[in-house]
Amino acid sequence: MFPGAGVDREDAAFVVVGAPLDASTSFQPGTRFGPDRVRRYARGFDDYDHATGTHFSDCAVADHGDVRAWDDADEYLEYLEGVCTDVVWDDAVPVVVGGEHTVSVAGVRAVDPDVFVCLDAHLDLKESFDGNELSHATVTRHALDVADRAVVLGARAGSEAEYERASGRDVEVVPPEAVPAWEPSFDADASVYLSVDVDAADPAFAPGTGTPEPFGLTSRECRDAVRAVAATGRVRGFDVVEVNDRDDGQAAVLGAKLLRAFVHEAALAAENA
Repeated sequence: MFPGAGVDREDAAFVVVGAPLDASTSFQPGTRFGPDRVRRYARGFDDYDHATGTHFSDCAVADHGDVRAWDDADEYLEYLEGVCTDVVWDDAVPVVVGGEHTVSVAGVRAVDPDVFVCLDAHLDLKESFDGNELSHATVTRHALDVADRAVVLGARAGSEAEYERASGRDVEVVPPEAVPAWEPSFDADASVYLSVDVDAADPAFAPGTGTPEPFGLTSRECRDAVRAVAATGRVRGFDVVEVNDRDDGQAAVLGAKLLRAFVHEAALAAENA
């Protein structure tokens, strides 16, 4: 169980769903261990969050446990979408813990947001990668099948074709150096899905990820971006993905802390709505 996630499902405002898919990782595998590691490294945090004045144990968080992954990614995503849809129908926010970034496709389909916001080192706008249309490198493209707009924060890698696709009016790319000054600007009634690929952070802060990319965000910049989006009160789904077991816990502890930062800020925004 995620530490502090102590309420029953029917009383939850946020539901943690582990999604240990590790099917298309193209460099360093191990995301199947992500949900367990994120839970493990969250155990050392204080319950109280000074920035919001809230206690995590008061934020009505439940833990669904892991949705065990299997080889057929398409079938798995359909099942995971159903789990997340049940959370949405219960008027709660699905909080997915990956697993490779492909699991975000299920969360986005369940939430059906107007805007997809993603912290990511990569554009993930490929039509396929290594012949796989459900690769972790295709997530933003799939999200745009559902959302009207995508915002990629911290991107610093992509193919020429991806950057050409990103020049469209429905995609905003914010490079790492511009993220500290970026502020979310959504339509008043827009719904948002927020995804955190831990490789958005520079590998100096989070080396335990599948495709580390230098010159990224600091952990503090990741936190500030997550809090800014959560504070809008528009986020209907959240995930943190691409944590693996190839470090001493740096990626997992960052992912866990960003998850908690999201919950604290989103809970406060809901209280003040």
